[in-house]
Amino acid sequence: MKTLMIVCLASLPALLFAQPPDSLWSRVFGGAGNDECTSILQTADSGYILGGWTGSFGAGGIDVWAVRTNANGDGVWSRTFGGSEEDACYSVALAADGSYLLAGDTRSFGAGYYDYWLVKVGESSDSIWSRTFGGSGLDRCSSIGRTSDNGYLLGGNTISFGAGNTDFWLVKTDATGEGLFSYTYGGHEYDECYSVRQTSDGGCVLAGYTESFGAGNTDFWLVKTSANGDSVWSRTFGGSQLDVCLSVEQTSGGGYILAGYTFSFGAGGADFWLVKTDANGNQLWSRTFGGSGDDRCNSVHQTADGGYILGGYTESFGAGGADFWLVKTDANGTELWNRTFGGSGDDLCHAVIRTTDGGYMLAGYTTSFGAGNRDFWMVKTGPDPANATDELLTLVPSSLSLSAFPNPFNPSATISFSLSRESGITLVVFDLAGGSVMTLAEGRWRAGKHSVPFDGSGLPSGIYFARLTAAGTQATQKLLLLK
Repeated sequence: MKTLMIVCLASLPALLFAQPPDSLWSRVFGGAGNDECTSILQTADSGYILGGWTGSFGAGGIDVWAVRTNANGDGVWSRTFGGSEEDACYSVALAADGSYLLAGDTRSFGAGYYDYWLVKVGESSDSIWSRTFGGSGLDRCSSIGRTSDNGYLLGGNTISFGAGNTDFWLVKTDATGEGLFSYTYGGHEYDECYSVRQTSDGGCVLAGYTESFGAGNTDFWLVKTSANGDSVWSRTFGGSQLDVCLSVEQTSGGGYILAGYTFSFGAGGADFWLVKTDANGNQLWSRTFGGSGDDRCNSVHQTADGGYILGGYTESFGAGGADFWLVKTDANGTELWNRTFGGSGDDLCHAVIRTTDGGYMLAGYTTSFGAGNRDFWMVKTGPDPANATDELLTLVPSSLSLSAFPNPFNPSATISFSLSRESGITLVVFDLAGGSVMTLAEGRWRAGKHSVPFDGSGLPSGIYFARLTAAGTQATQKLLLLK
């Protein structure tokens, strides 16, 4: 009996941490036409910026639509951008100066049919500048990522350039949106990119699907580049059917997590598909989630406990039609819990983010609620106990601090820092000449103690400096790499 009691008590924390968080509130924005939210980020004041497109408002056709809310989801402002043709936003980013970047495509402006379109928007909703990139064919931007030099990476696909049909297209800009370089990646068939992220070595990864390479039909395709855009390696993942990657992120260990949907594996129809790789893109494991209906994952992020949060939609479960579907896994991809949100109509989640209170925000569109047809829909959950494991359970320090252990090191160290209050931060490693080597952390972080890995295996021996910037204050730590 005593043994049984010990087992039960030991299992209690894991059981508590495996409970899905409750829904706190949801908000709908839209008009009589079709309005679809494709991307969302949390802002410095704990509010939100939503980007997508609208057929209800604007200049004509469909227009880019940005909606700014406060922390409770109440609308602060909304603004459309576009001309008489079709213009849409598919990804948003936060600029270093607190403004917003909307990335997508335009038929109203540019060189030809569809072009990449990048619009910078101020905190008061004013347009600061816009840039187009493209040729005479169809060029569509799906994803934007900010770089350590405060420039931007634009990822999508192009027919105007490349090897044939559609190819991955990477465009690098400076902080003012001026193009620095562009590269295409692909073969003679259709290859389309849906997600781009800068990597810790200053390069980037692009993910989407390929028909030119792989096992058959379409496969997940992961392309790793150098800081100059040169292809370093690429990897395919898939079976004989349709497999499409829609989201990629570098993980804390230096590998990558890819998410999308698969028809090659799983329970039937399309299923969520999660693929984990090492730093060289070699597959470590993969997991499917779904039922007999159509289940597609559009967004993935690593969580504080080393696991993953996946957002998308399901037709296998929920209230009817398609519903928002949130799936939480542990670090090995084993499902801990899942949760649906929706009504009797079609409700499709395009993005999920982890919020500063330890909960999640889901965004997409709903036909179950709102003004009619499709409307922007955002759903806020309460805190997930799993996100408390490394942050919420720590004491709040009285000042900014930065340290490294071990130091000297070979080839990796843990960089630890403390924040006295919730802040937007950047943690960048520089070489002795002052050149940026890699960005270890950025974005908005809670008050408390944090740590991130620094892998110096690709760097020469020497002296480096880690610099933490938070709320206008800086801390610097000298690093000595000995090989």
